[in-house]
Amino acid sequence: MNSLARYHLSNTRILFMLLILFTLGCSNDPEAKQTTEKQITDQEIREPMEKVNRYLVRKEEDDIQDLVKRYGWEMQKSATGLRYMVYKKGMGQAVKEGNLVSLAYEVKLLDGSTIYTSSSLGLKQFRVGKGGVEAGLEEGILLLNEGDRAKFIIPSHLAFGLLGDGNKIPPRTSLVYDIEVVRIY
Repeated sequence: MNSLARYHLSNTRILFMLLILFTLGCSNDPEAKQTTEKQITDQEIREPMEKVNRYLVRKEEDDIQDLVKRYGWEMQKSATGLRYMVYKKGMGQAVKEGNLVSLAYEVKLLDGSTIYTSSSLGLKQFRVGKGGVEAGLEEGILLLNEGDRAKFIIPSHLAFGLLGDGNKIPPRTSLVYDIEVVRIY
């Protein structure tokens, strides 16, 4: 079993435990609910959930740091946790909120698996600041100029979060974007 499969199996187990706790707290039977409330207090639920969340956040951070170190990338880190590195400077104007941008891109998982590319799906176009794309991509694009090529590592909370995208991006998954700002309109 590869590390990605173990990671998702571990996440599945944790989500299953959380589902059981949630189900216990959502019973419609007043007697069962009263018994459950007596047996399990909010603090008894909150503390283990907080520990699990802290563990998962720390593990994700460690995995990202390992990737950056392994490739020797000199990345900066924003206050939100986005990592970014401009590796080819363009000559165009700076991206601003409200601009329509067109990006060439390749999106990978931390294990290097390519999941989406502009060569297979076409350029990504969106209006900056209007949503519709990952929060980390919105944040990172504002650091670039037309013609820039950059790498972003977007942690799961700035990507597709607890659910994934329902297609190729699993739950709680960090993304590695390699992008080029092709055009600003």
